[in-house]
Amino acid sequence: MSVDLFAGIPVSDYPEALAWYERLFGAPPTFVAGDTEAVWELAEHRSVAVEYRPERAGHAVNTVFVDDFDARLAEIAGRGIEPVKRETYPNGVRHATFHDPEGNEISFGGGPAT
Repeated sequence: MSVDLFAGIPVSDYPEALAWYERLFGAPPTFVAGDTEAVWELAEHRSVAVEYRPERAGHAVNTVFVDDFDARLAEIAGRGIEPVKRETYPNGVRHATFHDPEGNEISFGGGPAT
């Protein structure tokens, strides 16, 4: 079974959100789907969209698992964004949570430190 993922993040301040997510992901959107939606393709068929939807803003919860957890967090920190929470679960999986300016939660997860 193949799987495509398109995760949405609703925001009320679209320009501010675009700037923040560009810093988080380290690049401008992969494409802009219109005046109110920008999309970052994180991997083939796996995307995150920031969309102007003020009535739902601040309620998203998304986690992206990456192979390069430590490097990814270091890159994000180098762009001025720090996680609000870091955890290591009993099985060794690591998790770092970020909050965008509106309170949406986007986390990165990764395997045990090597």
